[in-house]
Amino acid sequence: MVGVNPKRILVVGAGHVGLYAALRLSKKLSSREAEVVVVDPQPHMTYQPFLPEAAAGNISPRHSVVPLRRELRRCKVVAGTVTRIEHDRKVATVQPISGPTREIPYDHVVVAPGSVSRTLPIPGLHEHGIGFKTIGEAIYLRNHVLDRLDVAAATQDAQVRRSALTFTFVGGGYAGIEALAEMEDMARDALRYYPELEPEDMRWVLVEATQRVLPEVDRDMGAYTVQQLLKRNMDIRLDTRLESCVDGVVKLSDGDSFRSDTIVWTAGVKPSPMLDATDFPRDERRRVTCLPTLQVVDGDRVIEGAWSAGDCAAVPDLTKEPGNFCSPSAQHAVRQAARMADNIANVIRGRQPVDYKHKHAGSVASLGLHKGVAQVYGIKMTGWPAWFMHRTYHMSRIPSFNRKVRVVVDWSLAFFLKREVVALGQLHDPREEFAEASQPRG
Repeated sequence: MVGVNPKRILVVGAGHVGLYAALRLSKKLSSREAEVVVVDPQPHMTYQPFLPEAAAGNISPRHSVVPLRRELRRCKVVAGTVTRIEHDRKVATVQPISGPTREIPYDHVVVAPGSVSRTLPIPGLHEHGIGFKTIGEAIYLRNHVLDRLDVAAATQDAQVRRSALTFTFVGGGYAGIEALAEMEDMARDALRYYPELEPEDMRWVLVEATQRVLPEVDRDMGAYTVQQLLKRNMDIRLDTRLESCVDGVVKLSDGDSFRSDTIVWTAGVKPSPMLDATDFPRDERRRVTCLPTLQVVDGDRVIEGAWSAGDCAAVPDLTKEPGNFCSPSAQHAVRQAARMADNIANVIRGRQPVDYKHKHAGSVASLGLHKGVAQVYGIKMTGWPAWFMHRTYHMSRIPSFNRKVRVVVDWSLAFFLKREVVALGQLHDPREEFAEASQPRG
């Protein structure tokens, strides 16, 4: 029996888990049953599988994000950061984007701050590296790569040109492979407007610490991917580590050393450090420990009213042997969000939660325009069919009809119009010109 006072459900983070869970909760529960509050510092959810295409100019960057207030009209959206969760009191401390902190009490909390780049203490990485997890990083990388082409075309210094045209990507998972392949494809397209440069002038380097790429698929598919990248004259370094990049000089564990103006770090993720400000139990990898029902658990004790899923949660994978956990993928995150929302609704209505169980369907990856690799339900595809499946799958998964239409329009126009290859580097420091013009003169 639903009480007179609605339960407050606090959703921390509006990534794949947070957005999908909040959206489903707002549809399943009436305003008399529950109030859904979503806290995130960004006004949008980023659909990360589209970051490589946004960086390459295949779709508009705005179309790879979903505005929270448009999509979550039945939820209360708070623009801010959760700085502390005290579940014993069932209170979260929130720092709004402006103004003093505030406390938000809750009955149920969804802990879904996601993940951040997992970095290592490599000399020079902090100063010269860039990640590839946010739309800002994707736009910056696009502008930076195109800017390096301008630098190389304008200079007469051979060393400056080599450094400008050397692009280093660290990490051979899906993020690294797709970012590398899409950016190389874009840069090669752009060279038609640079008579001073030849494709052979560019050097694209992939550094991977293990002996294979794309660990989510079978070895033969990873080997196919490496072969395709080698055919495009890319420098693939397997079983190799980045040891230093001080002053832009890349030093590898195989003894090689070279200058590179572009160093992209895509070597894995780790749970958000925001979890350090909570009192929830965590495993050795700092993930929130969960039951298959997505309820937070401390040993054998279920922590009532606490839920988690996605990259920051250790969720048992019931399709595998005991001791295995769901991988940090969008595929699991979206399905976990739906199961968790249904379970929260069940608990509020006095029913029992249901275990999350999903056998990983497979993976798809783009290797540039009309190129791809896919392994779905045991079926393996390469080339154009894999690329088409990649686009079709992700178009179907991005939230909202509005975004689906805009992405399809972007792709359709690309069949008739040439790719935009202009750098808008001033976006990253828009006040520089005005500050110079308004500088007091002596």
